[in-house]
Amino acid sequence: MAVIERTYKRYTGVTSPEWSRFLIITRHAFRDVFRSKIFTGIFLLSFVWPLVCAILIYLHHNANVLAMWQINVRDLLPIDAAFFQYWVVVPQGYLGFFLAMLIGPSQVSRDLTNNALPLYLCRPFTRTEYVVGKMAIVIILLSLMSWIPGLLLFLLQSYLEGWTWFIQNIPIASAIFMGSFVWILLLALLTQAISAWVRWRVASRAALLAAFFIPSTFAAIVNEIFQTSWANIFSLQALIWNVWAGLFGTFQRQTVQFGGRDSQILVTEPPLWASWLVLFLICAACLALLSRKVKAYEVVK
Repeated sequence: MAVIERTYKRYTGVTSPEWSRFLIITRHAFRDVFRSKIFTGIFLLSFVWPLVCAILIYLHHNANVLAMWQINVRDLLPIDAAFFQYWVVVPQGYLGFFLAMLIGPSQVSRDLTNNALPLYLCRPFTRTEYVVGKMAIVIILLSLMSWIPGLLLFLLQSYLEGWTWFIQNIPIASAIFMGSFVWILLLALLTQAISAWVRWRVASRAALLAAFFIPSTFAAIVNEIFQTSWANIFSLQALIWNVWAGLFGTFQRQTVQFGGRDSQILVTEPPLWASWLVLFLICAACLALLSRKVKAYEVVK
């Protein structure tokens, strides 16, 4: 619009608070995400498994139902730290990986491909707010299907078992939140970094799969050849497993590997601090990659 025509007027409506402006990007992205019927269906199905776990917890405390179905309570899984780790956090974490693979790789790449970043950053948005707004899409959706149902299951078990159980098992609630949030933050950073550098959506999804499965395969081969577990330090899957086990108190540094009929090999896992350190370095590398790519302009040589 030509300024000389004097028809341009500054926007005088209500503006969003500065602290929440990054959520504007998230709000508009949600509309695009839920237009996909495939994603919406998978997202709704992600709540089925926590519902099954809730029924399992309820059965532990309902003698009438157990008698009617002729089920012995000893045949049911005990509701303890291992239950919340292997039956709640791990399944929801793997499902969250596939949800992040569906929605994450297209967030930044679409803006870079269409040169839309100058339009974003000419508004009262900083680069940090832009990145946080994009990451919030993955963080909010995966939180809804991971640690939030996990804590609700913990509260259900506490309600049925009693106040004493709640007090004695508060570390489990902390492990559910921390373990899920570390995994979600890692997925959010990885998807946005890959999206910024690999602009083709299919290729970026393939790159995300490769980032998880190729190092895990490499680590498994090295572990098998040298009869060790130290190569797990290169496997994202093994790193997050160790972190989850450490939070839930099920981590074992030394395990016995059966190498043959008469030989047993004692295998030592990397220490927990090493797993945390490597995950921190991966997150820092993703932030550095995003910082190099998310700019209002690009110099083309």
